[in-house]
Amino acid sequence: MESLQLIKSWPVPAAAAAVVRADGTLAGSYGPVEQRFALASVTKPLAAYAALVAVEEGAVELDEPAGPEGSTVRHLLAHTSGLAFDEQRTMAAPGTRRLYSNAGFDVLGDHIAKATDIPFAEYLRQAVLEPLGMTSTDLPGSPAKDGVSTVSDLARFAAELQAPRLLAAETVAEATRVAFPGLTGVLPGYGHQRPNDWGLGFEIRDAKSPHWTGGSSSPRTYGHFGQSGTFLWVDPQAGAACVALTNRAFGPWAVEVWPQLTDAVLAEL
Repeated sequence: MESLQLIKSWPVPAAAAAVVRADGTLAGSYGPVEQRFALASVTKPLAAYAALVAVEEGAVELDEPAGPEGSTVRHLLAHTSGLAFDEQRTMAAPGTRRLYSNAGFDVLGDHIAKATDIPFAEYLRQAVLEPLGMTSTDLPGSPAKDGVSTVSDLARFAAELQAPRLLAAETVAEATRVAFPGLTGVLPGYGHQRPNDWGLGFEIRDAKSPHWTGGSSSPRTYGHFGQSGTFLWVDPQAGAACVALTNRAFGPWAVEVWPQLTDAVLAEL
């Protein structure tokens, strides 16, 4: 894809990207797609997918207690448990505010590990990575932010999101529409959003402004970006997904070039 050549001008040491159509075929790729990059928070959608497998397997339920008093697995996935960003300190009553929380995903990982009697990283491997052939992906630490992967592997995950094999289509649909609608909160790096819409482990584009996707991205677009300079979005209206991994920390450079790339990809599709 010609649009991916825009990445050549990005001020990053290394970058790789891919665009995956809804039928799972590759529309185009750029750069070292087999190079492993730190995902930062792009780890969360992978962790969430494993959590949803645990739900479908009956190991946990979305509405069972987990985390602070009154919180559930669903609250943890949707960043509405009330837990602080990076510490297990309760800042709000569950379901009242969208408090983006790494701590919430750590609690979620521990909860699933206890319920399944399998360390969460191993559960993720068995439930998601192995079945999808994501052999270059692993989780050496926190389910919130410590994943390591390649564009090739994440392209497989992007294909799964658009045509699920590991989960029921209805489960993925629920995970990628707004949970606890109308809540305000801060989108890291982009400030206060009213509303700050999320699904279950996936951020929902809706009408957020500013945003890391494109001006032409549909409101139904969902995905995640990471502070390590990484993103994955799926635009159901466009029938495609895009993955980009870099090794430069998120900053003003990304705020500028990511939407340009997304709009160029969507225009080319």
